[in-house]
Amino acid sequence: MRMPIVALVGRPNVGKSTLYNRLVGGRQAIVEDEPGTTRDRLYAPTEWSGRAFLLVDTGGLDIAATEKAPRKGDQPQALGTSSRDFVREIRQQAEAAIAEADVVVFLADAKDGITAADRDVAEVLRRSGRPVIVAVNKADNAERRQAALEFFELGLGTPYDISALHGTGTGDLLDAIIEQIPPVAEEPEVEGVQIAIVGRPNVGKSSLLNALLQQERSIVSPIAGTTRDAIDTELVWEGQKITLIDTAGIRRRGKVEVGIEKYSVLRAINAVQRADVALLVIDATAGITAQDAHVAGFILDAYKSVAVIVNKWDAVEEKDSESTLRFTEEIRQTLKFMAYVPVLFVSALTRQRVSKVLPLAMAIAAQRKLRVPTGELNRLVRDALVAHPAPNRQGRQLKFLYATQAEVEPPTFVIFVNDKELIHFSYARYLENRIREAVPFEGTPLRLFFRSREDVEREK
Repeated sequence: MRMPIVALVGRPNVGKSTLYNRLVGGRQAIVEDEPGTTRDRLYAPTEWSGRAFLLVDTGGLDIAATEKAPRKGDQPQALGTSSRDFVREIRQQAEAAIAEADVVVFLADAKDGITAADRDVAEVLRRSGRPVIVAVNKADNAERRQAALEFFELGLGTPYDISALHGTGTGDLLDAIIEQIPPVAEEPEVEGVQIAIVGRPNVGKSSLLNALLQQERSIVSPIAGTTRDAIDTELVWEGQKITLIDTAGIRRRGKVEVGIEKYSVLRAINAVQRADVALLVIDATAGITAQDAHVAGFILDAYKSVAVIVNKWDAVEEKDSESTLRFTEEIRQTLKFMAYVPVLFVSALTRQRVSKVLPLAMAIAAQRKLRVPTGELNRLVRDALVAHPAPNRQGRQLKFLYATQAEVEPPTFVIFVNDKELIHFSYARYLENRIREAVPFEGTPLRLFFRSREDVEREK
């Protein structure tokens, strides 16, 4: 299911990054008084009233300054880099976000009132045809809230006076956003298994897809980021329907180049959201990188099953009988939270071991649907508590009541205890590992929820 996209747009220094941090619930965007601090787009999933969406922070749109900005190839006037050097690229980023968005939040500043730059941005938004919500920031007192009414003049609808810094008015703004997000249509039953091929740019994702299909389905190029969109290919493998999703490369936030490459990241994220299994492709010649860990983290945050595919193994020189073991250990150390994820070494170029990729992905997809019988699950949890009791917390001891598997895809377990506050995350991980000893759930993340006796009694 595609996650709706909401873009924050406005001229420089109106508080977009402050509002972004407020709405996603953390300090992810750099906030400074200097205009132009945000140059790349930032994105993060958030939720309001049970509706999830991707929020996108953009750099400030300064339309008038775009024509004055230095072009590629111009001689620098002085040493150093200013925000003006990036205004054209920032505008490209913002316009890309607008084009992809389902809803645009146009942020302005109540303290400054309507400026010429605001009018320029408003004109860009009118031409875009996207639904626009006007939010007037820094409305921290009655005088500024009254001043926010002047933004009716822009003809973009009712302005919402807010304070991103203090959080006032943001609830009403979120309500307005949810009203504008397109309703979620009934999803048709998807037949077969959805497999997304993901990873940072230039690791050979499209080459792997072509090797799997044994035909040139996607463009293959040594240029990083050739694939700009998610491309679906349907096939039948041993009588089972599969959809392979080739995606654009994902780079760590802040490392994505300006222009269309970052625009494609949003689509790659949505491709992972609708997949059952993600094939995380790593370049054997480059080793494990922080970007690989970033992509892996996103897959697991979405609770998708995953296999690590180490590509270009044919290009690694001076291999010996221990090379795969050493590389696997390096993967385990860098992606230590993925110890249960299988690792497969392939070469899309020579098709070495490529024939093992789909059987592995399908085996992992089957693991997502496994159920642990209630009796066996309760025995597992009870034995785990006896073998290694949870530490006392403030003189209280954790007591186990009952456990059940509530869902599959991903496997979700609910464990009832006397007091869920006594569960430390390390002990939750211990219980997860004990479950995996009985049922490996290869490549598949598990969700464990703990509920107290009081929670049960309240529902009676």
